[in-house]
Amino acid sequence: MSGYYLENFGCRATQADAAAVQLGLEARGLRPVAAEEADLVVVNTCTVTASADSQARQAIRAFHRKNPRARIVVCGCYAQRAPEELAEIEGVSWVVGNAHQAEIATIACGEGSVTHAEDLVAIAPLGAAHSAGRARSASEGYEAGILTGGLADFREVLVGPVEPGLGGHTRPTLKIQDGCNHRCAYCVIPQVRGRSRSLAPEEVVAEIRRLVGIGAREVVLSGINLGGYGRDLAPRLSLGDLIEEILARTAIERLRLSSLEPMHLTADLVDRMASNDRIAPHFHIPLQSGSDRILHAMHRWYRAEHYARRIEWIHQRIPDAAIGADAIAGFPGETDADHRATLDLVARLPFSYLHVFSFSARPGTEAARLGGAVSQERIRARARELRALGAEKAAAFRARQAGRVLRALTLQTIRDGATDALTANYLTVGVPGVWKPNLWLNLRLRQREDGSLAADPVEVAA
Repeated sequence: MSGYYLENFGCRATQADAAAVQLGLEARGLRPVAAEEADLVVVNTCTVTASADSQARQAIRAFHRKNPRARIVVCGCYAQRAPEELAEIEGVSWVVGNAHQAEIATIACGEGSVTHAEDLVAIAPLGAAHSAGRARSASEGYEAGILTGGLADFREVLVGPVEPGLGGHTRPTLKIQDGCNHRCAYCVIPQVRGRSRSLAPEEVVAEIRRLVGIGAREVVLSGINLGGYGRDLAPRLSLGDLIEEILARTAIERLRLSSLEPMHLTADLVDRMASNDRIAPHFHIPLQSGSDRILHAMHRWYRAEHYARRIEWIHQRIPDAAIGADAIAGFPGETDADHRATLDLVARLPFSYLHVFSFSARPGTEAARLGGAVSQERIRARARELRALGAEKAAAFRARQAGRVLRALTLQTIRDGATDALTANYLTVGVPGVWKPNLWLNLRLRQREDGSLAADPVEVAA
Protein backbone atom coordinates (compact mmCIF):
# COMPACT_ATOMS: atom_id res chain seq x y z
CA MET A 1 0.00 0.00 0.00
CA SER A 2 1.57 3.30 -1.06
CA GLY A 3 -1.05 6.00 -1.66
CA TYR A 4 -3.92 7.39 0.39
CA TYR A 5 -6.66 9.96 -0.01
CA LEU A 6 -8.39 11.62 2.96
CA GLU A 7 -11.75 13.40 2.80
CA ASN A 8 -12.79 15.42 5.84
CA PHE A 9 -16.24 16.66 6.83
CA GLY A 10 -17.13 18.95 9.71
CA CYS A 11 -15.64 21.41 12.15
CA ARG A 12 -12.12 22.47 13.12
CA ALA A 13 -11.98 19.59 15.60
CA THR A 14 -12.52 17.06 12.84
CA GLN A 15 -9.92 18.87 10.73
CA ALA A 16 -7.43 18.39 13.56
CA ASP A 17 -8.38 14.72 13.89
CA ALA A 18 -7.94 14.24 10.15
CA ALA A 19 -4.52 15.88 10.30
CA ALA A 20 -3.44 13.45 13.03
CA VAL A 21 -4.60 10.51 10.91
CA GLN A 22 -2.79 11.96 7.91
CA LEU A 23 0.46 12.37 9.82
CA GLY A 24 0.18 8.77 11.07
CA LEU A 25 -0.26 7.45 7.55
CA GLU A 26 2.65 9.45 6.19
CA ALA A 27 4.87 8.27 9.06
CA ARG A 28 4.34 4.76 7.64
CA GLY A 29 5.41 5.83 4.17
CA LEU A 30 2.04 6.43 2.54
CA ARG A 31 1.82 9.46 0.30
CA PRO A 32 -1.24 11.58 -0.56
CA VAL A 33 -2.65 10.90 -4.03
CA ALA A 34 -5.88 11.51 -5.93
CA ALA A 35 -8.86 9.45 -4.79
CA GLU A 36 -8.90 7.53 -8.10
CA GLU A 37 -5.31 6.40 -7.53
CA ALA A 38 -5.45 5.65 -3.82
CA ASP A 39 -4.95 2.25 -2.24
CA LEU A 40 -6.63 3.63 0.89
CA VAL A 41 -9.44 6.18 1.22
CA VAL A 42 -10.18 7.61 4.68
CA VAL A 43 -13.49 9.41 5.17
CA ASN A 44 -13.60 11.43 8.39
CA THR A 45 -17.25 12.15 9.15
CA CYS A 46 -19.46 14.65 10.95
CA THR A 47 -22.90 13.84 12.37
CA VAL A 48 -24.18 17.22 13.58
CA THR A 49 -27.07 17.11 11.08
CA ALA A 50 -28.84 14.56 8.90
CA SER A 51 -27.40 16.46 5.93
CA ALA A 52 -23.86 15.81 7.21
CA ASP A 53 -24.66 12.09 7.43
CA SER A 54 -26.04 12.11 3.89
CA GLN A 55 -22.97 13.87 2.50
CA ALA A 56 -20.70 11.27 4.05
CA ARG A 57 -22.70 8.34 2.64
CA GLN A 58 -22.75 9.91 -0.81
CA ALA A 59 -18.99 10.48 -0.68
CA ILE A 60 -18.28 6.88 0.36
CA ARG A 61 -20.38 5.48 -2.48
CA ALA A 62 -18.75 7.87 -4.97
CA PHE A 63 -15.25 6.85 -3.89
CA HIS A 64 -16.12 3.17 -4.25
CA ARG A 65 -17.56 3.72 -7.73
CA LYS A 66 -14.50 5.64 -8.90
CA ASN A 67 -11.97 3.33 -7.28
CA PRO A 68 -13.45 -0.06 -6.33
CA ARG A 69 -10.07 -1.54 -5.47
CA ALA A 70 -9.39 0.97 -2.67
CA ARG A 71 -9.93 0.02 0.95
CA ILE A 72 -12.22 2.56 2.60
CA VAL A 73 -11.90 3.42 6.28
CA VAL A 74 -14.71 5.53 7.74
CA CYS A 75 -13.98 7.35 10.99
CA GLY A 76 -15.21 10.33 13.02
CA CYS A 77 -18.46 11.24 14.70
CA TYR A 78 -20.91 9.51 12.33
CA ALA A 79 -18.76 6.39 12.58
CA GLN A 80 -19.03 6.55 16.36
CA ARG A 81 -22.79 7.15 16.35
CA ALA A 82 -23.95 4.62 13.74
CA PRO A 83 -21.13 2.20 12.86
CA GLU A 84 -23.42 -0.58 11.64
CA GLU A 85 -25.12 1.79 9.20
CA LEU A 86 -21.81 2.75 7.63
CA ALA A 87 -20.47 -0.80 7.64
CA GLU A 88 -23.35 -1.82 5.36
CA ILE A 89 -22.14 0.48 2.57
CA GLU A 90 -20.38 -1.40 -0.19
CA GLY A 91 -16.65 -0.79 -0.25
CA VAL A 92 -16.21 0.01 3.45
CA SER A 93 -13.43 -2.04 5.04
CA TRP A 94 -13.36 -0.54 8.54
CA VAL A 95 -15.50 1.77 10.64
CA VAL A 96 -13.41 3.39 13.39
CA GLY A 97 -14.75 5.44 16.30
CA ASN A 98 -13.28 8.50 17.96
CA ALA A 99 -11.40 6.60 20.67
CA HIS A 100 -9.43 4.66 18.05
CA GLN A 101 -8.49 7.17 15.38
CA ALA A 102 -4.82 6.97 16.38
CA GLU A 103 -4.96 3.30 15.30
CA ILE A 104 -6.14 3.93 11.74
CA ALA A 105 -2.63 3.81 10.33
CA THR A 106 -2.07 0.47 12.09
CA ILE A 107 -5.35 -0.89 10.72
CA ALA A 108 -4.71 0.40 7.21
CA CYS A 109 -1.18 -0.90 7.00
CA GLY A 110 -1.93 -4.24 8.66
CA GLU A 111 0.81 -3.75 11.23
CA GLY A 112 0.66 -5.27 14.68
CA SER A 113 -2.72 -5.52 16.35
CA VAL A 114 -5.44 -3.07 17.25
CA THR A 115 -6.90 -2.43 20.66
CA HIS A 116 -9.69 -4.89 21.51
CA ALA A 117 -9.13 -6.84 18.28
CA GLU A 118 -9.61 -10.01 20.30
CA ASP A 119 -13.21 -8.92 20.90
CA LEU A 120 -14.37 -9.17 17.29
CA VAL A 121 -17.88 -10.39 18.02
CA ALA A 122 -21.42 -9.68 16.89
CA ILE A 123 -22.23 -6.00 16.88
CA ALA A 124 -23.95 -4.67 19.99
CA PRO A 125 -26.49 -1.82 19.90
CA LEU A 126 -25.21 1.77 19.99
CA GLY A 127 -24.31 2.73 23.53
CA ALA A 128 -23.49 -0.83 24.61
CA ALA A 129 -19.99 -1.74 25.67
CA HIS A 130 -18.91 -3.27 22.37
CA SER A 131 -15.36 -2.54 21.33
CA ALA A 132 -15.20 -4.11 17.92
CA GLY A 133 -17.25 -6.23 15.59
CA ARG A 134 -17.88 -7.37 12.04
CA ALA A 135 -20.82 -6.41 9.85
CA ARG A 136 -21.77 -8.03 6.57
CA SER A 137 -22.57 -5.43 3.94
CA ALA A 138 -25.37 -5.56 1.40
CA SER A 139 -22.93 -6.78 -1.22
CA GLU A 140 -22.54 -10.54 -1.30
CA GLY A 141 -19.74 -11.93 0.82
CA TYR A 142 -18.35 -8.56 1.94
CA GLU A 143 -17.54 -7.74 5.55
CA ALA A 144 -16.52 -4.54 7.31
CA GLY A 145 -14.73 -4.30 10.65
CA ILE A 146 -16.01 -2.03 13.40
CA LEU A 147 -13.90 -0.55 16.19
CA THR A 148 -15.86 1.96 18.25
CA GLY A 149 -15.63 1.03 21.94
CA GLY A 150 -13.76 2.59 24.82
CA LEU A 151 -15.10 6.13 24.42
CA ALA A 152 -16.54 6.36 27.95
CA ASP A 153 -13.09 5.88 29.46
CA PHE A 154 -11.15 7.77 26.80
CA ARG A 155 -9.18 10.69 28.25
CA GLU A 156 -6.75 11.59 25.48
CA VAL A 157 -6.79 14.57 23.14
CA LEU A 158 -5.69 13.49 19.69
CA VAL A 159 -3.00 15.98 18.68
CA GLY A 160 -2.76 16.62 14.99
CA PRO A 161 -2.37 20.29 14.13
CA VAL A 162 -3.51 21.22 10.64
CA GLU A 163 -0.04 22.42 9.71
CA PRO A 164 0.87 25.25 7.32
CA GLY A 165 0.36 24.07 3.76
CA LEU A 166 -1.54 20.92 4.80
CA GLY A 167 -4.85 20.62 2.96
CA GLY A 168 -4.60 24.16 1.65
CA HIS A 169 -4.39 25.73 5.11
CA THR A 170 -2.10 28.65 5.90
CA ARG A 171 -3.06 28.97 9.56
CA PRO A 172 -2.57 25.82 11.71
CA THR A 173 -5.46 24.63 13.84
CA LEU A 174 -4.46 23.10 17.18
CA LYS A 175 -7.13 21.16 19.04
CA ILE A 176 -6.47 21.67 22.76
CA GLN A 177 -9.76 20.31 24.13
CA ASP A 178 -12.15 17.53 23.14
CA GLY A 179 -15.49 16.20 24.35
CA CYS A 180 -18.31 17.95 26.18
CA ASN A 181 -20.03 17.51 29.56
CA HIS A 182 -23.12 19.52 28.62
CA ARG A 183 -26.30 17.90 27.41
CA CYS A 184 -28.00 20.34 25.06
CA ALA A 185 -31.24 18.73 23.95
CA TYR A 186 -30.46 18.87 20.21
CA CYS A 187 -26.78 17.87 20.29
CA VAL A 188 -25.38 14.39 19.69
CA ILE A 189 -21.74 15.43 20.08
CA PRO A 190 -21.31 14.45 23.78
CA GLN A 191 -22.38 10.91 22.79
CA VAL A 192 -19.80 10.64 20.03
CA ARG A 193 -16.94 12.66 21.52
CA GLY A 194 -17.05 11.62 25.17
CA ARG A 195 -16.39 13.70 28.27
CA SER A 196 -14.50 16.97 28.23
CA ARG A 197 -10.74 16.58 28.35
CA SER A 198 -7.84 19.00 27.88
CA LEU A 199 -4.37 18.88 26.42
CA ALA A 200 -1.81 19.61 29.13
CA PRO A 201 -0.44 23.17 28.95
CA GLU A 202 3.14 21.92 28.47
CA GLU A 203 1.99 19.99 25.41
CA VAL A 204 0.10 23.01 24.07
CA VAL A 205 3.17 25.22 24.44
CA ALA A 206 5.43 22.58 22.88
CA GLU A 207 3.10 22.15 19.90
CA ILE A 208 2.88 25.90 19.28
CA ARG A 209 6.65 26.23 19.51
CA ARG A 210 6.96 23.43 16.95
CA LEU A 211 4.43 25.12 14.65
CA VAL A 212 6.25 28.44 14.93
CA GLY A 213 9.45 26.59 14.07
CA ILE A 214 7.99 25.40 10.76
CA GLY A 215 6.71 28.84 9.85
CA ALA A 216 3.31 29.34 11.48
CA ARG A 217 2.40 32.95 12.18
CA GLU A 218 -1.19 32.48 13.31
CA VAL A 219 -2.50 29.46 15.22
CA VAL A 220 -6.20 28.75 15.81
CA LEU A 221 -6.98 27.15 19.17
CA SER A 222 -9.95 24.84 18.80
CA GLY A 223 -12.04 22.44 20.85
CA ILE A 224 -15.47 20.90 21.07
CA ASN A 225 -16.14 23.03 24.16
CA LEU A 226 -13.10 25.30 24.12
CA GLY A 227 -14.16 27.47 27.05
CA GLY A 228 -14.19 24.39 29.29
CA TYR A 229 -10.45 23.97 28.77
CA GLY A 230 -8.49 23.02 31.90
CA ARG A 231 -11.35 22.08 34.22
CA ASP A 232 -10.26 18.44 34.14
CA LEU A 233 -6.60 19.21 34.81
CA ALA A 234 -4.86 19.13 38.18
CA PRO A 235 -4.27 21.87 39.04
CA ARG A 236 -7.16 23.41 37.14
CA LEU A 237 -6.32 26.03 34.54
CA SER A 238 -8.56 28.47 32.71
CA LEU A 239 -8.44 29.20 29.01
CA GLY A 240 -7.34 32.74 29.82
CA ASP A 241 -4.45 31.44 31.92
CA LEU A 242 -3.40 29.12 29.08
CA ILE A 243 -3.43 32.03 26.63
CA GLU A 244 -1.13 34.01 28.94
CA GLU A 245 1.27 31.06 29.10
CA ILE A 246 1.29 30.70 25.33
CA LEU A 247 1.98 34.39 24.77
CA ALA A 248 4.71 34.46 27.43
CA ARG A 249 6.47 31.25 26.38
CA THR A 250 6.17 31.15 22.58
CA ALA A 251 6.90 33.51 19.70
CA ILE A 252 3.53 32.99 18.00
CA GLU A 253 2.52 36.23 16.34
CA ARG A 254 -1.24 35.78 16.50
CA LEU A 255 -3.62 33.46 18.33
CA ARG A 256 -7.23 33.00 17.27
CA LEU A 257 -9.95 31.26 19.27
CA SER A 258 -12.67 29.10 17.78
CA SER A 259 -16.18 28.89 19.24
CA LEU A 260 -16.83 29.82 22.90
CA GLU A 261 -20.04 29.14 24.79
CA PRO A 262 -21.69 32.29 26.26
CA MET A 263 -21.18 31.14 29.86
CA HIS A 264 -17.43 30.87 29.25
CA LEU A 265 -17.14 34.40 27.89
CA THR A 266 -15.95 36.28 30.97
CA ALA A 267 -15.12 39.96 31.30
CA ASP A 268 -11.56 38.91 32.21
CA LEU A 269 -11.15 36.99 28.95
CA VAL A 270 -12.53 39.89 26.91
CA ASP A 271 -10.15 42.30 28.70
CA ARG A 272 -7.19 40.05 27.95
CA MET A 273 -8.12 39.93 24.28
CA ALA A 274 -8.68 43.69 24.14
CA SER A 275 -5.30 44.49 25.66
CA ASN A 276 -3.07 42.28 23.47
CA ASP A 277 -2.89 42.55 19.69
CA ARG A 278 -1.38 39.04 19.49
CA ILE A 279 -4.91 37.71 20.12
CA ALA A 280 -7.29 38.11 17.18
CA PRO A 281 -10.37 40.21 18.05
CA HIS A 282 -12.70 37.50 16.80
CA PHE A 283 -15.45 35.88 18.87
CA HIS A 284 -17.80 33.11 17.79
CA ILE A 285 -20.51 32.78 20.46
CA PRO A 286 -23.33 30.28 19.72
CA LEU A 287 -26.79 31.76 20.32
CA GLN A 288 -29.16 29.07 18.95
CA SER A 289 -32.34 30.99 19.88
CA GLY A 290 -33.44 34.40 21.08
CA SER A 291 -36.46 32.93 22.86
CA ASP A 292 -36.05 32.14 26.56
CA ARG A 293 -38.69 29.45 26.28
CA ILE A 294 -36.79 27.68 23.53
CA LEU A 295 -33.43 28.15 25.24
CA HIS A 296 -34.92 26.42 28.31
CA ALA A 297 -36.21 23.55 26.17
CA MET A 298 -32.78 23.26 24.55
CA HIS A 299 -31.11 23.03 28.01
CA ARG A 300 -28.96 26.04 27.23
CA TRP A 301 -27.46 27.61 30.35
CA TYR A 302 -28.30 31.25 29.66
CA ARG A 303 -31.20 33.43 28.61
CA ALA A 304 -31.46 35.99 25.83
CA GLU A 305 -30.55 39.03 27.91
CA HIS A 306 -27.61 37.25 29.55
CA TYR A 307 -26.32 36.49 26.08
CA ALA A 308 -26.94 40.05 24.87
CA ARG A 309 -24.95 41.54 27.75
CA ARG A 310 -21.92 39.44 26.85
CA ILE A 311 -22.06 40.54 23.22
CA GLU A 312 -22.36 44.14 24.35
CA TRP A 313 -19.27 43.71 26.59
CA ILE A 314 -17.26 42.69 23.56
CA HIS A 315 -18.55 45.54 21.40
CA GLN A 316 -17.87 48.14 24.10
CA ARG A 317 -14.31 46.94 24.74
CA ILE A 318 -13.41 46.09 21.10
CA PRO A 319 -15.74 48.02 18.76
CA ASP A 320 -14.29 46.52 15.57
CA ALA A 321 -14.17 42.91 16.75
CA ALA A 322 -15.72 40.21 14.59
CA ILE A 323 -18.65 38.68 16.47
CA GLY A 324 -20.33 35.63 15.00
CA ALA A 325 -23.11 33.38 16.21
CA ASP A 326 -24.98 30.16 15.44
CA ALA A 327 -28.78 29.98 15.30
CA ILE A 328 -31.10 27.00 14.91
CA ALA A 329 -34.32 27.39 12.94
CA GLY A 330 -37.29 25.19 13.78
CA PHE A 331 -36.45 23.55 17.11
CA PRO A 332 -39.47 21.43 18.21
CA GLY A 333 -42.18 23.62 19.69
CA GLU A 334 -40.77 26.84 18.19
CA THR A 335 -43.63 29.23 17.44
CA ASP A 336 -43.73 32.25 15.16
CA ALA A 337 -43.29 34.39 18.29
CA ASP A 338 -40.17 32.43 19.30
CA HIS A 339 -38.74 32.86 15.82
CA ARG A 340 -39.50 36.57 15.91
CA ALA A 341 -37.68 36.85 19.25
CA THR A 342 -34.58 35.37 17.61
CA LEU A 343 -34.81 37.76 14.65
CA ASP A 344 -35.26 40.73 16.98
CA LEU A 345 -32.27 39.77 19.14
CA VAL A 346 -30.00 39.21 16.14
CA ALA A 347 -31.14 42.50 14.60
CA ARG A 348 -30.20 44.57 17.66
CA LEU A 349 -26.83 42.98 18.43
CA PRO A 350 -23.57 43.93 16.62
CA PHE A 351 -22.96 40.64 14.81
CA SER A 352 -20.60 40.49 11.86
CA TYR A 353 -21.87 37.12 10.61
CA LEU A 354 -24.43 34.45 11.43
CA HIS A 355 -24.35 30.68 10.85
CA VAL A 356 -27.87 29.28 10.48
CA PHE A 357 -28.78 25.62 10.92
CA SER A 358 -32.13 24.09 10.11
CA PHE A 359 -33.14 21.84 13.00
CA SER A 360 -32.26 18.21 12.37
CA ALA A 361 -33.36 15.56 14.88
CA ARG A 362 -30.35 13.52 15.96
CA PRO A 363 -30.95 9.94 17.12
CA GLY A 364 -30.50 9.51 20.85
CA THR A 365 -31.00 13.18 21.74
CA GLU A 366 -33.84 14.53 23.84
CA ALA A 367 -34.99 16.80 21.02
CA ALA A 368 -35.60 13.78 18.81
CA ARG A 369 -38.26 12.63 21.29
CA LEU A 370 -40.00 15.97 21.74
CA GLY A 371 -43.40 16.71 20.29
CA GLY A 372 -44.31 19.88 18.46
CA ALA A 373 -42.26 19.24 15.34
CA VAL A 374 -42.08 22.25 13.02
CA SER A 375 -42.88 21.52 9.38
CA GLN A 376 -39.97 21.38 6.97
CA GLU A 377 -41.53 24.13 4.89
CA ARG A 378 -41.69 26.43 7.90
CA ILE A 379 -38.16 25.52 9.00
CA ARG A 380 -36.83 26.41 5.54
CA ALA A 381 -38.70 29.72 5.56
CA ARG A 382 -37.38 30.65 9.00
CA ALA A 383 -33.83 29.67 8.04
CA ARG A 384 -34.07 31.88 4.94
CA GLU A 385 -35.15 34.84 7.08
CA LEU A 386 -32.29 34.31 9.50
CA ARG A 387 -29.75 33.96 6.69
CA ALA A 388 -31.02 37.13 5.03
CA LEU A 389 -30.65 39.00 8.31
CA GLY A 390 -27.19 37.52 8.78
CA ALA A 391 -26.21 38.73 5.30
CA GLU A 392 -27.39 42.23 6.20
CA LYS A 393 -25.30 42.20 9.38
CA ALA A 394 -22.24 40.98 7.47
CA ALA A 395 -22.66 43.68 4.81
CA ALA A 396 -22.99 46.39 7.44
CA PHE A 397 -19.84 45.16 9.21
CA ARG A 398 -17.86 45.15 5.96
CA ALA A 399 -19.07 48.66 5.17
CA ARG A 400 -17.89 49.92 8.58
CA GLN A 401 -14.41 48.51 7.94
CA ALA A 402 -13.95 50.15 4.53
CA GLY A 403 -11.24 52.81 4.63
CA ARG A 404 -9.42 51.29 7.61
CA VAL A 405 -5.82 50.07 7.47
CA LEU A 406 -5.61 46.57 8.92
CA ARG A 407 -2.90 43.96 9.23
CA ALA A 408 -3.74 40.77 7.36
CA LEU A 409 -2.18 37.40 6.63
CA THR A 410 -2.05 36.22 3.03
CA LEU A 411 -3.72 32.87 2.35
CA GLN A 412 -3.23 30.27 -0.38
CA THR A 413 -6.37 31.18 -2.34
CA ILE A 414 -5.99 33.22 -5.54
CA ARG A 415 -9.16 34.36 -7.30
CA ASP A 416 -9.63 36.67 -10.28
CA GLY A 417 -6.04 37.89 -10.13
CA ALA A 418 -6.17 38.67 -6.41
CA THR A 419 -4.79 36.87 -3.36
CA ASP A 420 -7.04 36.35 -0.35
CA ALA A 421 -5.83 37.70 2.98
CA LEU A 422 -7.41 37.42 6.42
CA THR A 423 -7.58 40.31 8.86
CA ALA A 424 -7.47 39.88 12.61
CA ASN A 425 -11.18 40.63 12.76
CA TYR A 426 -11.98 37.80 10.36
CA LEU A 427 -12.48 39.63 7.10
CA THR A 428 -11.33 37.93 3.93
CA VAL A 429 -10.15 40.56 1.46
CA GLY A 430 -8.72 40.35 -2.05
CA VAL A 431 -5.26 41.85 -2.56
CA PRO A 432 -4.47 42.60 -6.22
CA GLY A 433 -1.74 40.38 -7.64
CA VAL A 434 -0.26 37.04 -6.67
CA TRP A 435 1.32 37.01 -3.23
CA LYS A 436 3.05 34.21 -1.37
CA PRO A 437 0.97 32.77 1.49
CA ASN A 438 1.80 33.54 5.12
CA LEU A 439 2.90 37.15 4.63
CA TRP A 440 1.77 39.99 6.85
CA LEU A 441 0.47 42.94 4.85
CA ASN A 442 -0.83 46.26 6.08
CA LEU A 443 -3.87 46.85 3.90
CA ARG A 444 -6.21 49.74 3.25
CA LEU A 445 -9.66 48.23 2.80
CA ARG A 446 -12.09 49.35 0.15
CA GLN A 447 -15.56 48.11 -0.69
CA ARG A 448 -16.37 46.84 -4.16
CA GLU A 449 -19.69 47.51 -5.88
CA ASP A 450 -20.89 44.00 -4.99
CA GLY A 451 -20.28 44.67 -1.28
CA SER A 452 -17.17 42.48 -0.96
CA LEU A 453 -13.90 43.93 0.29
CA ALA A 454 -10.71 44.48 -1.65
CA ALA A 455 -7.51 45.90 -0.21
CA ASP A 456 -4.50 47.83 -1.36
CA PRO A 457 -1.12 47.17 0.27
CA VAL A 458 0.17 50.03 2.33
CA GLU A 459 3.17 48.11 3.58
CA VAL A 460 4.54 44.56 3.53
CA ALA A 461 4.95 43.98 7.25
CA ALA A 462 7.11 40.84 6.91
